[in-house]
Amino acid sequence: MTRRVVITGGSTLSPLGMDDEAIFERLHQYENCVVRMPDWDRYEQINTRLAAPIPFDLPELPRKMTRGMGRVAQMAYMTAEQALIKSGYDLNDPELKAGRVGVAYGSSMGNFDAIKEFMSMIMENDSTKITATSYIRCMPQTCAVNISVLLGLTGRLITTNTACTAGSLSIGYAAEAIASGEQDVMIAGGAEELNPTDSAVFDILFATSVKNDTPKITPASYDRDRDGLVVGEGAGTVILEEYEHAKARGAHIYAELVGFGTNTDGNHLTNPKKETMQIALEIALKKAGIGPEQVGYVNGHGTATKNGDVAESQATFGAFKGRAVPISSLKTYIGHSLGACGGIEAWLSIMMMNRKWFAPNLNLKNVDPACASLDYIVGEGREIDTEYVMSNNFAFGGINTSLIFKRV
Repeated sequence: MTRRVVITGGSTLSPLGMDDEAIFERLHQYENCVVRMPDWDRYEQINTRLAAPIPFDLPELPRKMTRGMGRVAQMAYMTAEQALIKSGYDLNDPELKAGRVGVAYGSSMGNFDAIKEFMSMIMENDSTKITATSYIRCMPQTCAVNISVLLGLTGRLITTNTACTAGSLSIGYAAEAIASGEQDVMIAGGAEELNPTDSAVFDILFATSVKNDTPKITPASYDRDRDGLVVGEGAGTVILEEYEHAKARGAHIYAELVGFGTNTDGNHLTNPKKETMQIALEIALKKAGIGPEQVGYVNGHGTATKNGDVAESQATFGAFKGRAVPISSLKTYIGHSLGACGGIEAWLSIMMMNRKWFAPNLNLKNVDPACASLDYIVGEGREIDTEYVMSNNFAFGGINTSLIFKRV
C-alpha cells in the first residue's frame, strides 16, 4: 500500500534570512546575497574571492546542546526545530519519542573546525587539539544524529551525504519511509556551513565565478556570459507526514509530495549526463501520475557552470517533451549551498507555489544558445497559478533528484 505524503511545516536559514516573510521581502528586492571575502586573499592560488555567507549571527543555543554540534549541525537543528513548531508540534510531545517519527538529513561535510583538530595530529604531531566531541562534530551524520538526539526521536535515521543532492535525496527517502508505512512523520532536509575549501574544490575545476570586484552580477545561471558558481551556506528542513495522520491532528498542509525520482549517471564523477538526468525527472512525473504539461514551474539546479546548466536545461526540455516550462534558479540569490540547497529550494518552491509568485533568475541577460529553449523567468518575479511545481538537484557522482509538489 502507498500512503499519501504531505508537507506540514518547513523552515530555511540562508543569506536571505530565516523568517518566511522576511525572505520573500528580500526576494522582491531582486538583489543577490553574494559578497567579496577579504579574508580569502591569503589563499593566493585560489582565484575566486566570492561567497554568500549568512550575514547575521545564528540564534544562541544552550551550551549543553551545542557541545557536539559544529555550525552545520546547529543550522540543521535550528531549522528542524522551527519546522516542527510551524507544523504544530510541541517539542515535548510524547509522539516524537514513540518510534513513528524519524529523521532524514544530509550535508556534504561535517564541521571543518573539527576536521582541523584531527589534521593537527597528522600535520603537526599534536593530538592535544582533539576533544571528546571532535568526531561528533565532523562525522558525516552529524546533522541527522544531533536532530535525533536533541528532539528525542526514536524512529528511523537516514543520512544522505551526497553533496548537492543531500537535501533533496533526504526528502525523497523520507517520503518513501512514510509511503511504505514505516514512519508517520519525518524531519528531512540538508545543511552546509561555509568554508573556503568548498570553493577551492570548484576553483580547481575552473568552475567558480571570479567576478571578484562585481559580486552583484554573479552567479548568472543559464547566461551566455556566466563564469561559474558561488558557494553559499545555510539549511533547509521540511516536515513530511502521512496525510490521514496530519488531518487527524488538524495540521495545516502546505503541499503534497506526489513525485520523487532519483538515479545515477554511472558515467563520470563530475561531468553530468543529460540522458540520465532526464530519466530522473521522468520518474518523478510518472510517480506523480501527471503529464509534463501540468507542471507550472521548475526550480532549476542552475549552478551557473556551463556543463551543468546545459545538461540540466536539455534534460528538462526532454522530460517536458519540448515544452518551454517556466524555470528559475534560487542560486542566483544565495549561491550554491551544496548539501543545503535541496532543502532550501524545496521549501521555497512550496512557498512560491502557495503565493502564486515565482522569483526570477538574477543576472540572466543573454540565455546561452547551448541551453535548451525553456521559459527562463527574468526581470521581475512572475505570477503563476499552478497546482504542481518541480524542484531538481544534481550532484557530483552523477546523482540526480527530482521532487514534485502539489498545492493542497
